[in-house]
Amino acid sequence: MSPLRWDVLAVGFLLALPVLALGVRGDFSPDEVAARLPWCLLAGWGAVALLRYAATPPRTPPARRATEPAPEAEDPTP
Repeated sequence: MSPLRWDVLAVGFLLALPVLALGVRGDFSPDEVAARLPWCLLAGWGAVALLRYAATPPRTPPARRATEPAPEAEDPTP
């Protein structure tokens, strides 16, 4: 998954809003804001990746053919 997808950028921007607000307010210097913005993009990428993983339905195994014996039918005793 590319870190420059629109959903990753949107979540990264959303996570960067508090950092930008602290920079405008004067609590962070411009260097501190610039150092923290890539972390916001990385956190956005991680959040989107986690949500995509959680939202993907599980893969179902392929159906067995009628000619293959079921594993439960085998007798485990020697």
